[in-house]
Amino acid sequence: MISTGSELAALLDRASAMMPDETITRAIPHDVALPGGAGTAVLITLDNGLDHTKPNTFGPGSLTELNRALDATLDRDDIVAVAVTGKPFIMAAGADLKGVSQITDASDAEAIARIGHGVFNRLRTAKVPTFGLINGLALGGGLEISLNCTYRTVNSSAPAIALPECFLGLVPGWGGCYLLPNLIGPQNALKVIIENSLNQNKMLKGFQAYELGIADAMFDGADFLERSLDWVSKVVRGEITVERPELDRGQAWADAVAGAKAFVDLKVSGAAPAPYKALELVLAARDSDAETAFAAEDSALAELIMSEELRSGLYAFDLVQKRAKKPAGAPDKSLARKVTKVGVVGAGLMASQLALLFLRRLEVPVIMSDLDADRAQKGLDGVHGEIDKLLGKGRINPDTANRFKALISATTDQSDFADCDFVIEAVFEEMKVKKQVFAGLEKVVSDECVLATNTSSLSITEMASELEHPERVVGFHFFNPVAILPLLEIIAGEKTDDATLATAFATSKGLKKNSVLVSDAPAFVVNRVLTRLMGEITAAVDEGTPVEVADQALRPLGLPMSPFVLLQLVGPAVALHVAETLRDTCGDRFGVSPNLQAIVEAKKPGIYDWTAEGKPYVSDETKALLTLGDNPSTAEQVRERALNALAEEIGLMLSEGVVAAPMDIDLCLILGAGWPFHTGGITPYLDRSGASEATNGQRFLPKGVASVA
Repeated sequence: MISTGSELAALLDRASAMMPDETITRAIPHDVALPGGAGTAVLITLDNGLDHTKPNTFGPGSLTELNRALDATLDRDDIVAVAVTGKPFIMAAGADLKGVSQITDASDAEAIARIGHGVFNRLRTAKVPTFGLINGLALGGGLEISLNCTYRTVNSSAPAIALPECFLGLVPGWGGCYLLPNLIGPQNALKVIIENSLNQNKMLKGFQAYELGIADAMFDGADFLERSLDWVSKVVRGEITVERPELDRGQAWADAVAGAKAFVDLKVSGAAPAPYKALELVLAARDSDAETAFAAEDSALAELIMSEELRSGLYAFDLVQKRAKKPAGAPDKSLARKVTKVGVVGAGLMASQLALLFLRRLEVPVIMSDLDADRAQKGLDGVHGEIDKLLGKGRINPDTANRFKALISATTDQSDFADCDFVIEAVFEEMKVKKQVFAGLEKVVSDECVLATNTSSLSITEMASELEHPERVVGFHFFNPVAILPLLEIIAGEKTDDATLATAFATSKGLKKNSVLVSDAPAFVVNRVLTRLMGEITAAVDEGTPVEVADQALRPLGLPMSPFVLLQLVGPAVALHVAETLRDTCGDRFGVSPNLQAIVEAKKPGIYDWTAEGKPYVSDETKALLTLGDNPSTAEQVRERALNALAEEIGLMLSEGVVAAPMDIDLCLILGAGWPFHTGGITPYLDRSGASEATNGQRFLPKGVASVA
């Protein structure tokens, strides 16, 4: 722990020299006369001077500003309280991570960790009560500054409160791993630190933070600050006493950590060090004093800041925050045409998901079609049912539900698509069928109507080849589940024009999706990568490797699910069809497994059956379908084989110009297949493992991976 003000000032100067490129968040103190004659408080407002899209952050310069404000405040004898809040809608978004990836010295990394503790701890040890007034977004250090305060209030409508560090490859290291479990108990704390972070970086709303006990009082409305200061006054006057429950510091604490470890094992399979470090810190928080705990947080942060996993996490974060918002190669958005009505060809499960998404996001009329009235009505009923579910969960109100139902309709007559600006087909994955659909549509829609296909592997160019206007056909490939996975692969055929592409990108943005421009290559990006990967795993089984060994070979990558569990989700028939398509177009490096063919012919849902507890196993019936060779591989051999194959395939994709750069392949796997941030997608992992150079003779990315996005 930093022991003197001069030591802290010296560390701040050192850190500022290391990371000078920072948007400074000012800490502006001013006196407030508390209501009811309680006395004078100092309210420190954090404000970087930018609009609400640029949140406050804490870099060395910003922490220096806060430290100076505390210098001017804490030595005063005429104040009764200190409160900290943020600019409108935002407390703070945590540490400024821009320069972290450039740190190359472990002692510099520890200095960054120590200064956060040094500044925030002054609020925890102040001689007057301190209050964190969480008025809006509070992430990482933006929440930890309030955890270091004596008391907290929260705005019920605060949109995002979280400790997301483990998601990126860090731990909450400015007090979070010690203060939070000692405030709300280890089980609730681990939900915030571990479970939410590793579940796609889930965040709490203001009212949820209050329900967990993170805040002592909750207010809403434009008068949040006024009501919070009134509450501060009552605490200072002794009219309100905050009572917090006694925590069980016995076996229940250790049990909570053990339960969280099982969750971490399931999520990252030992591949990411950060959540395991967080578990150690939370376990130690049961018996540690603050000084010991904060020193342990400093050491953990210093170690993680130097890790490759953090650099990959920052690289992935940069891709999602920046590159995904400005897709490489997208035409000028001014060329986009307005979409006022959408058609969906098909009324099955995928078509119904698409119809609901267009309806909710664009709020324009959507019409579905199918070959007969019963199928069309079934699709419409399915959408109505989903609208009712949204209403039942409180996600929409009755007026919105009624409006959505009025906007959605179904038909068997494609002439009803005549006034649509955008029509997407979601029919059987067969070229002949899709060509017939588009040929029929071209007879009824306007010349400028975009014809989109949700194909997962078929050629856009071939699909449009017999049309009078092939220039308005575009690939619009979603990923399941449509409402959750944020990626859209937008595929340009040879004749797709810029106006069509611009409309596709604008529509994608309206749907709140992130898009990557992909050339018309077999299976595009995600399915091509995953099919090559799956081909190597199934080939290993065909050669005699036990299913369980082959399936678990990729555990060190920490993927969201193993290959054969993914196969179950995708469906063996779909996987086989894509594999056959790629073999026919790309050659023998895409194998077609005879065992996969046998699974499909037997109409099995996958290789696995499942126990009542939800654990996968290979049944005797399935084993009887499999023909295994006599050349088994170890898990390490399977993994090396798979990584080398991925390096080869991605190298070929880049040479073919399937996407603009390796970063786009990483973005596709993160957003479309749920690959974890600590891998950086795939190319940083292949670079680190040596597979890139072993296969292609060079890395995909320069060293210093986090700086290339």
